[in-house]
Amino acid sequence: MNKIGFNILPWTAGVSAKAFPLLDRLKEIGYDGVEVFIGSPDEGEYKALAKHAHDLGLEVNAVTVLAENESPISTDKSVRNRGIDRIKWVIDRAHDMGSEILCGPFHSAHGYFSRAAPTEQEYEWAAEALRIAGDHAQQAGIILTPEAVNRFENYLASCIDHLSHLIELTNHPNVRGMYDTHHSHIEEKSVKGSIQKIAPVLAHVHISENDRGTPGKGLVHWDEVFQTLSDIDYSGWYTIESFSRADPDFANAINVWREYSDPWEIAEEGYHFIKNNLTKFEKK
Repeated sequence: MNKIGFNILPWTAGVSAKAFPLLDRLKEIGYDGVEVFIGSPDEGEYKALAKHAHDLGLEVNAVTVLAENESPISTDKSVRNRGIDRIKWVIDRAHDMGSEILCGPFHSAHGYFSRAAPTEQEYEWAAEALRIAGDHAQQAGIILTPEAVNRFENYLASCIDHLSHLIELTNHPNVRGMYDTHHSHIEEKSVKGSIQKIAPVLAHVHISENDRGTPGKGLVHWDEVFQTLSDIDYSGWYTIESFSRADPDFANAINVWREYSDPWEIAEEGYHFIKNNLTKFEKK
């Protein structure tokens, strides 16, 4: 059965008690869970946030990115190893929160570019790192869902074809794929075709408008998205991912220069948007 989640990044990239009121209101709206960014070094904060969420009846999933000095596809083996260690640490924090999904473009460094097309060697390095991370995730009961993000944010896996190739190379039961509507509408020629391509390994979906604002108020071909996901019997999370400038340091790091929609508008209208579309495209 599908669940609906909300990534709390429109308010904060941190994990602390300051987020508790956000979780309270998201639960009131109707959400089944939240998604949090794992970046803060304070390990205790993850457990505290998870306890508050679980007491409310909310599940907690996780998302992360890697820095240039942690890239699993660096030509420097020590950097690659640092990246693997970082992913393992993130998996441990996700485990502390009881997460079932860890998503994000952690196949490579976010925002770093070699100024060349990806090489097969880089895919092999990424696959090796993901296999090792997959073993660690398996012990924690977590599914890793590396993400295809657009050409302006990474070069290794900017489209579903590249992500599918990487997951096939990795060949690990705990390393699957995700689909993000924002990135898809930048990179793919076909919504239906890209979802069908990733379908055999699809384990997570980000619902995100083309401008990162309120779902349903932009250019994404939503009927095609929900129809195709219904057709392939997708049964995982539909998690809204949007951004704002509420956390300036994080916003600057990901090139968010303006507000797209009010965060609570995104949360409230977005929840009902997903709920209505799941009903509309439910198989009869």
